[in-house]
Amino acid sequence: MNTDLSRPEWFKSSRSTSSGECVEAAHFTGGAVGIRDSKNPLGPALTFGPQQWDSFVIAVQTGTFDI
Repeated sequence: MNTDLSRPEWFKSSRSTSSGECVEAAHFTGGAVGIRDSKNPLGPALTFGPQQWDSFVIAVQTGTFDI
């Protein structure tokens, strides 16, 4: 997936603290979602297609990754 990471508006979760160690997300045209480290906004980002992102969110909500 070739996505222009400079155009979207990146945002932090409303549950983020002021410690500066946050993950930022962005919504791209076509439904893709990007994730990056807020401490390194010019660094790499992970991008997911809409179905991939939906599957991840469902897995988190249903406890798939709980230890």
